[in-house]
Amino acid sequence: MVRDGHRARADRLQGATGALATAAQAAMEAELPWFAQLSAQDRSWIGLVAQSGISAFVEWFRDPEAHSSMPTRIFGSAPREFTRVISLHQTVDLVRTTIETIENTIGTLLPPDDVPIVHEAMQRYAREVAFAAATVYAQAAEMRGAWDARLEALLVDSVIRGETDESVRSRASALGWTGAVGTTGSIAPSGAEVAVVVGRAPEAETPAPANGSSSIVDMVRHAAREAGADALCAIQGDRLVVVLGGTSKPVEIVQKLARWFGPGPIVVGPVVKDLMSAVTSARAAVAGLRAVAAWPRAPRPVEADELLPERSLSGDGHARRQLANEVYSPLTAGDGVLLDTVSAYLDSGGSIEATARALYVHANTVRYRLKRVADLTGYNPLNPRDSFTLRVALTLGRLLTPDASSSVL
Repeated sequence: MVRDGHRARADRLQGATGALATAAQAAMEAELPWFAQLSAQDRSWIGLVAQSGISAFVEWFRDPEAHSSMPTRIFGSAPREFTRVISLHQTVDLVRTTIETIENTIGTLLPPDDVPIVHEAMQRYAREVAFAAATVYAQAAEMRGAWDARLEALLVDSVIRGETDESVRSRASALGWTGAVGTTGSIAPSGAEVAVVVGRAPEAETPAPANGSSSIVDMVRHAAREAGADALCAIQGDRLVVVLGGTSKPVEIVQKLARWFGPGPIVVGPVVKDLMSAVTSARAAVAGLRAVAAWPRAPRPVEADELLPERSLSGDGHARRQLANEVYSPLTAGDGVLLDTVSAYLDSGGSIEATARALYVHANTVRYRLKRVADLTGYNPLNPRDSFTLRVALTLGRLLTPDASSSVL
């Protein structure tokens, strides 16, 4: 008799599903301001989910054991885009509004003896629906995370290969790239500076951070944002590539990110004006990583422009032209006295007195001219490292004459 009474109660509840669904839809439109702003198609999807949930509740109420998985299947009637249309918070509002509507309506649709039993069952069912909604959104977030990771890797690869166009800008925007974050979190102009950083990929045993990030890319991105920069990251084989945005001092940022790179050098490409120009920075950084082995005592991180002589010797034509144009050519201006002086200084093994004797000038004159060389080129001949760079620049400048430049490069 009890079983027959429950079946009859379920039948009466089944007959009221249409009225309950209509009341729920009306309550959504009246109580949720954002619901009315959705498109007709989106509202239709949500109404379909609500109706499916009410029908599923009836089936579950009829036999909870046979339909124990019913609450987790009510979102199956909505398209995959459902999770993009409304947030989890809004979904909770929908569930709450639907349940409150049912509780307020069943008293007019069912006999008084049915109301407490249905009310108690609805409370249990609502809890299961809440868990189901959380599961749906967690799965959607996981899928979006995997897609974003693939998109980010493709974007960084485009920068490295020099295939930057307007699609790169739009893809970066889809990933939340602003080009700059700033220490206060404000968004900087779209033309903010960009620099590409290349180093070895970290080893598998790198410890996870306290913030719960699940991958090296997440760790680097979070650390960059904490340091006041935006970042796009990708692991390409045995190297980690980071595109930094919104900072004119990338070395300072990279010093805070160094722990997430693997052992070995980290090379920072030159700062460029925006993401579309990042290929220039990437090219220099990759060439620098290839050549940095020739400078065992290079700092970590090291700027790609500090590796111009090593890059030139390893076959980087851009570095060769940069040394010839920015170091050698300025020294040839005017009467060429600075070029003669620095050449004599290098040929004499770095002896100012020997240089003075070779040029038939006073030693103080040599010192004055070498200071002018340092001011003009940025390289101080008295510094061993800078003198090496000057030696390579002078050699390349002499080789890259108009008659020979095409064959050398």
